Amino acid sequence: MERSIVKKCARALVFVLVFMLVLPPGMFGQPADQQAFNQEELEQILAPVALYPDALLAQVLMASTYPLEVVQADRWAKQKANLKGEALTTALEGEGWDPSVKSLVNFPEVLTMMSEKIDWTQKLGDAFLAQQKDVMDTVQILRQKAEEAGNLKTTEQQKVIVQQDTIIIESASPTVVYVPTYNPIIVYGVWPYPAYPPYYYYPPGYRAGSALFTFGVGVAVGAAWGYAWGGCNWRRGDVDIDINRNTNINNNIDRSKYQNRVTAGQGGRGEWRHNPEHRKGVSYRDQGTAQKFNRASTNDAVKSRENFRGRAEAGQRDLARGGADQFKGRQNTGRQSGRAGSRMESKGTGSRPSQAFPNSAFSNMDRGGSQTRNFSQRGSSSRQSMSSSSRSGGGRSSGGRR
Repeated sequence: MERSIVKKCARALVFVLVFMLVLPPGMFGQPADQQAFNQEELEQILAPVALYPDALLAQVLMASTYPLEVVQADRWAKQKANLKGEALTTALEGEGWDPSVKSLVNFPEVLTMMSEKIDWTQKLGDAFLAQQKDVMDTVQILRQKAEEAGNLKTTEQQKVIVQQDTIIIESASPTVVYVPTYNPIIVYGVWPYPAYPPYYYYPPGYRAGSALFTFGVGVAVGAAWGYAWGGCNWRRGDVDIDINRNTNINNNIDRSKYQNRVTAGQGGRGEWRHNPEHRKGVSYRDQGTAQKFNRASTNDAVKSRENFRGRAEAGQRDLARGGADQFKGRQNTGRQSGRAGSRMESKGTGSRPSQAFPNSAFSNMDRGGSQTRNFSQRGSSSRQSMSSSSRSGGGRSSGGRR
C-alpha cells in the first residue's frame, strides 16, 4: 500500500511540474484581466489635465505610463533645481528616463502633481495604454463641456481653436507654455457623475475660491522641452512622435539613441510606442496589457520552459513505464523521496520579491523579470525530483533522454 502511495505521489508531482511548464506565458505574476474603464471613470481621470495645451498634454499622457520614472524625475528635479541651459541638458542626457518624462522637468508643478498623486498617474497611464482612442475622445468631450459652459476661451496665455468637432489648445507664444489651474468640479459645468467625482490637484498658493481658470507664471521652454517630441493626433486618436521637433530649442540632445525606440515607425517619426523597459517593474493593470507591452520579460520565461519541458515529460514517461518492483525493498527511501518531492513542490512556488513602495501604487510590482527565475526553479525541482525517483528505483532512469 505504501509503495502504491509513493508511486502515485511521484507521478502527481511530475504531472504538476509538466502542467506548470506548459502554461501560457503571463499566467502567473500578472493581475487577472479587468474590465475596461467606463466613460464615467475616464472623465474622472482626465478632468485635471484635459484643458492643458495639446503639446503638454501629449507629454503627460506618455509619461504617465512610466510612473516610477516620474517619481524619480520629480525628486531629481528638486535636487537639481539650480541647473539651467546646457548644464541641465548634460545632466538630463545622463539619465535613462523616457524622453516624455525628461520633457516635464521644465514643469515642476506638473511633475509634483504626478508624483504626489501617483495612484491617479498610474490610472491615467493604464487607461492610455489600454484605451488610447477612448482617452483622446474623452479629452474632446471634456473640452466641449468646458466650452459650452463658457469656461474655455482664447486668452493671452492660450489659443483655443475649434475645428468641427475637435478643440485644439495651443500656447499663445511658441516659446512660452502656461499651465492652467482650474477647479474640475465647476469648469465643465454641472458634474454629471456624483459617484465618480473628478480628480484634482491645486498647486501651493492656489485659492479654490479665486478665479475659476487661472495661469501661473509662463514657463519659457528650454533644455528639457527639447525632448517634447509628441503631438496629439485627434483624428486618429493617438499621439504622434517626430524626434526632429524642437531642434531649435535644444540641439545638444543625441537624438539618434532614441530614433527607433519611441515610435512604431522608422526613423523616429510615426505613432508613439510604449517602451516597457521604462516601466521599471511597475505592474500593468491586467494580463492582456502586460502580454502586449511586456514581451521582453515573457520571452525569457518561454525559453526557460522550453528548455525543461522535454526533461520533465521524459521523466513522466519513465515513471509511467516503471513497475512496482522499482520500489521493492526501498520503502524508506521512497518515503524520503516523497517528502523531498513535497518540499521541492513547496519551493517551486517561489517567493515574492521585496517591494520598493510597499504602501503605494507600486506595491503590486510587475513580476515579469522574476518569472524566468521561478520557471528555472521549477525546472530545477523537476530534475531533482526525477533524480530522487531514479535513485529510489535502483539507478534506472531515462530522465536524461531527449
